[in-house]
Amino acid sequence: MQTVSSVVALREMVRQWRQAGLSVGFVPTMGNLHAGHIKLVSTARQQADKVVVSIFVNPTQFGPNEDFASYPRTEQQDQEKLLASGADLLFLPSVTEIYPQATQTGISVSGLSALHCGANRPGHFDGVALVVCKLLNMVQPDLLLLGEKDFQQLTLIRQMVADLNIPVTVQGVATVREDDGLAMSSRNGYLSEQQRQQAPKLYRALCAARDDILAGYDDYPAVAEQQRQNLQQAGFAVDYFSICRSADLLPAYASDSNLLVLAAARLGKTRLIDNLYFSKTSS
Repeated sequence: MQTVSSVVALREMVRQWRQAGLSVGFVPTMGNLHAGHIKLVSTARQQADKVVVSIFVNPTQFGPNEDFASYPRTEQQDQEKLLASGADLLFLPSVTEIYPQATQTGISVSGLSALHCGANRPGHFDGVALVVCKLLNMVQPDLLLLGEKDFQQLTLIRQMVADLNIPVTVQGVATVREDDGLAMSSRNGYLSEQQRQQAPKLYRALCAARDDILAGYDDYPAVAEQQRQNLQQAGFAVDYFSICRSADLLPAYASDSNLLVLAAARLGKTRLIDNLYFSKTSS
């Protein structure tokens, strides 16, 4: 595996692959890699000839009171994991490489950016859209791999790619979970031992909402409110707990078949997100 830090070196490597007729898969990350990230890399390896992984903690998607400065940075361990996973190229840029000057151009996916996490983190998804668009222009891959744990982010990037005619296939990869159901996340490391024991209750609440709906309860706001209260009683500060249509993340109705239950909640200072997709017609 080669490691480069400049866009020039990145593009030169990709150019050589293109000349050889090879396809390129791309996995953007913020580092502190876990099994969920490695699943993205292994999926890319199965579907593309070459795999590029980026590690970049993007400042434009963090709010003023969020954890940009303290976000875990584990570059050496990450490189070892990527080498073992079979990645071909690691793009490890500095902030000035990605943002060499004050950015005057923004990207905002209207509607989607304001829902759910966007309502609680103003500007977050504008920062995500901007950096992903820049990285796609730098790498120019055939395939972009993103985790389904942040389903809103995945949906937003799909919309951006379609709207801007970016020639890349966006593929979601299923969430990787711990044995107790907790979705793997770099932020799980912030949890205290007691909070780590509480954390799987978020996924259990999603499962309970799904089970209620499949059992015939069609008052979705009431189902969501019940689980919101359950999480609060379990010690979570709930940002949102929503039952949506999976296609556009707008509120679901009883007539909708393909549903997504998604939630964000805090244990102490740690913000956890998770979601659960299911279909009423196939269950």
